[in-house]
Amino acid sequence: MAKKLNRYQALIEKVFFDNFKDGDKAFEFDREELEDGAADLGFKRVKNIGDVPYSFRYRNELPESILETQPEGLEWIIEGAGKGIYRFKLVKKTRIVPRDDLLVVDIPDSTPELIRAYALDDEQALLAIVRYNRLIDTFLGLTTYSLQNHLRTTVKDLGQIEIDELYVGLDKRGCHFVIPVQAKGGKDQIGIVQTTQDIRFVEDKFPKMRCRAIAAQFMEDEIIALFELTLQNDEIKVVDERHYRLVPASKLDQNAIRDYRD
Repeated sequence: MAKKLNRYQALIEKVFFDNFKDGDKAFEFDREELEDGAADLGFKRVKNIGDVPYSFRYRNELPESILETQPEGLEWIIEGAGKGIYRFKLVKKTRIVPRDDLLVVDIPDSTPELIRAYALDDEQALLAIVRYNRLIDTFLGLTTYSLQNHLRTTVKDLGQIEIDELYVGLDKRGCHFVIPVQAKGGKDQIGIVQTTQDIRFVEDKFPKMRCRAIAAQFMEDEIIALFELTLQNDEIKVVDERHYRLVPASKLDQNAIRDYRD
């Protein structure tokens, strides 16, 4: 028996098949179609109609009926296409997951206990841990500063976006960088949608500065994976990946510290 769709799934399914034609690789829809679709399905008014595509861009899987239209090796994503406009687009399937053969570097834990006690979710905790332990500096070899977190803004041709945290930094020559950071809990996936919007944001708002797009993800045993990402031919690529574990200074392995130096 097919699993019953929830309200968001039923609505995105209707909008998809109202527009999709065999052979389509991309097509657009707008907020009005979502509002009209909710009325057609007899749903109560969705207060934040933009949360419907947002949820499938970042959190939830599309209904099985939509997934069945995906050609082998490709998948549907939903990206912004302007103010109140969205685009279904077929892209190459990409799964960025932490490697299991990388060295784990131990870092003295500088996270205030009060922060650990009151972090509300994995994403918030991860961003705070990365910030207080200056892991972006360690990873990139730059001096960086957190400029703003949960930044909501608009980008030309994309519409409204949200960046988990935005850093600025500089290197030893004084070159400035803009560093958008996306945070993922253990089960969340690093995807092309958020990476693309982060990079496009920097290109739009800081055209003369270099972008270093970062993803941070919790792993098992409180290990944190950091990725530097880029786009190549509309595909997400890993530039660098490192794994860090935060430990009390008293538990640092002096032999390991020597090995890091060598």
